[in-house]
Amino acid sequence: MAHNLEVARHHAGAAHVFAVIKANAYGHGLSRARRALAAADGFAVLTLDEAASLRQMGVTHPILLLEGIFSADEIAACSELDLWPVLHHKTHLDWWQQQPPHRPLRVFLKFDSGMHRLGFPLADHAAIVARALTLPGVAGITLMTHFSQADEAEGVDWQLRPFLRELVGYGLPWSSANSAALLRYPDTRGTWVRPGLMLYGASPFADMTAEQLGLKPAMTLQSEIISVQTLQRGEGVGYNQLFRAERSMRIGVVACGYADGYPRHAQTGTPVLVNGRPGRTLGRVSMDMLCVDLSECTEAGVGSPVVLWGTGLPVDAVAAAAGTSSYELLTALAPRVPVVESD
Repeated sequence: MAHNLEVARHHAGAAHVFAVIKANAYGHGLSRARRALAAADGFAVLTLDEAASLRQMGVTHPILLLEGIFSADEIAACSELDLWPVLHHKTHLDWWQQQPPHRPLRVFLKFDSGMHRLGFPLADHAAIVARALTLPGVAGITLMTHFSQADEAEGVDWQLRPFLRELVGYGLPWSSANSAALLRYPDTRGTWVRPGLMLYGASPFADMTAEQLGLKPAMTLQSEIISVQTLQRGEGVGYNQLFRAERSMRIGVVACGYADGYPRHAQTGTPVLVNGRPGRTLGRVSMDMLCVDLSECTEAGVGSPVVLWGTGLPVDAVAAAAGTSSYELLTALAPRVPVVESD
């Protein structure tokens, strides 16, 4: 993670870096992430509980609440924990007016530049900024937006240009860049950047690998073969017999399944590494097990290591084969999976 943060810093230039560690740091563990990413200028999380945990761990960095507040009562908690909430709806301004924080806090005003998810209407910027500037307990304002297609050919221009055109006159700091925008569009840097996925060594792009971007995997999901079976031609394996052998072959049963976070919908052919050599899954993934082809790994047997994703096998490649995203794979890692930390 620390290496990937340095890559993010390189692309950020003079901008400050919020390390996005929501969703238990994309499955990597909040405590592990805050240590590995301690050189970041701040952290961005989703919930008050995550923010409170960071403060209990001794984190003194600025902490951004990406979805803001869910009730007026949470403003007091923001004040107590010294958090920077994102305000994205008129209701938030009303709550702030009614129950201002006990100490001045910096807020982020999020404007909808085209994603149509969260954010004040960009057309209402004059009234929104004017009101926010008069709210009690506001120590400073940063303007914010979020891109919906920074990882696609459409890019960010159609959102970035209106955002800057409408808001640049205020002379306020601003934030727009997620991982994809940070890596590909220097004009999005602003005052604060918000890298997430790239910090964990995955690529936000379908046409560029993490290795090409200079990123290193922060997580390796590894298990081992616990049984070896021999299939005869026509025999199947697993639930619903989705795979049937076209010839006599050896298969390995691996102690990992969808209860561990491996995608149940991964089909035959999803890549794995067996004893460090390329292999593939076979048939349906079970709750606690999956099967792999040992045709090209004749030396493999019970106890042989199997990498499901990570070092030597990009999570992006597994996600693509399984018809999902690396975001989903990383964040789905189950609590029952034992974690071994390495330098």
